[in-house]
Amino acid sequence: MAIALGAQLLCAGAAAAKTPPGRKICTALDERNAARTVTATFLDGVKNSAGSPSCRISGELRPVPGSKIGFQLWIPVKWNGRILMLGNGGYSSALPVAQMQAYMQRGYAVVATDTGHQGDDPDFAVGHPQAIDDWGWRAVHETAVAAKAMVRRFYGRRANYSYFNGCSTGGHQALMEAQRFPADFNGIVAGAPGSNRTRLNVGFLWQYLANHRPDGSAILAASKLRLLTGAALKACGGEQALTAGYLTDPFACRFDLTTLGCGEQLSDACLSNEELIAARRMYEGARDPRTGTQIYPPWLPGSESVGPKGSPLPGWSLYWADPAKPSRPMRINFFRDWVFADPAWDWKSFDFSDLSSLARLSARIDARDTNLSPFKKAGGKLIQYHGLSDPVVSPWDSRNYYASIVARMGGPTRDFYRLFFMPGMGHCGGGPGLSPTDPQSAIEEWVEQNHAPAALQVQSTDRLISMKILAE
Repeated sequence: MAIALGAQLLCAGAAAAKTPPGRKICTALDERNAARTVTATFLDGVKNSAGSPSCRISGELRPVPGSKIGFQLWIPVKWNGRILMLGNGGYSSALPVAQMQAYMQRGYAVVATDTGHQGDDPDFAVGHPQAIDDWGWRAVHETAVAAKAMVRRFYGRRANYSYFNGCSTGGHQALMEAQRFPADFNGIVAGAPGSNRTRLNVGFLWQYLANHRPDGSAILAASKLRLLTGAALKACGGEQALTAGYLTDPFACRFDLTTLGCGEQLSDACLSNEELIAARRMYEGARDPRTGTQIYPPWLPGSESVGPKGSPLPGWSLYWADPAKPSRPMRINFFRDWVFADPAWDWKSFDFSDLSSLARLSARIDARDTNLSPFKKAGGKLIQYHGLSDPVVSPWDSRNYYASIVARMGGPTRDFYRLFFMPGMGHCGGGPGLSPTDPQSAIEEWVEQNHAPAALQVQSTDRLISMKILAE
């Protein structure tokens, strides 16, 4: 494996008279040979909370021909003995720099990867088939291995503990690590994992087709999603839910959509027959039209119009259509470039009764393996959380996956794996409800002190609420 690395020292005080601790070790990473290129550069003015200088390492891993897996590893001189890898979002190559800075200030050696490409559209795989595996699993694993080696070289000893923390695609990466590389991390935090990726994108396609006419025009306007949310809250939670803005148990919510109907009348206060049909199909979720078998679970009542903090939208409409071209479905390039390898593939031709085209890709990128015995045997611990008002990844998917683990492993599942649902939280945050305050500390207490989390501390800053959510 060839590795190209660039190291930069971030040290306090440009006019320091003495060489800061760790500077010599950081610059020692500067080397050039056939397998590795390292460049060390010194920058001033960046400290962690202890006032200690840090070494920033930028690298590129090339484990297979064509792979270019970029990463950054930030190493504080005053270290807490832990490595923390942070996950990604969507198909983006962006690193979570703000999070990296915050965790480095707490003493972590913190690392993240661009997953082997640049940009945020799945078309990065065109002409680069290896990039799909880089994104799906290889980049995180290879970066974790490289980061551990560099941390050991810098400090002269191994890390006491290694952790992974991510949400959405980061949650996908988290479960993939537990399944395929059980020894990479001692503790894993997986938020709202998009780990059923191929079928999740089928779900997005279903939502688009359910709510668009053949000419590409939308049936139900995004603004009317608020009517659906209001009806769900009133029917399943009453005045308390309407006041809070969310349901505490949307899994159990069933309500009659026809109460919103107004026949053929067009009104912002009710739904036409055409709109009712579209809404009903979206609530049903992607299904095989011949057998009725669920392909991807539906999104929950109460999530229809959930958006970022302080905003009631976009909710479901976020993944109805491609923002760059609203006349076509979201993630169309996922199918064209990853599933069919055909830039001319017509999304209108997708057969929901035949998913054979997804099988090969699913084996490469989906994290659905229910055999977590190797992870448990390695001593790993896993905390998973999911917002019950998530309009992007269905909470049913997390519930179904956890149930499949329990069905396979039984009671001992709780010895290493806990699932928490956050009422009213959107996708990885936002929404009117409750969000976890610090799941990273919870996983550390479990790994390092054997304090299994019976509950997670949560809060809602809008309502100054602080409480605990029990595990499933």
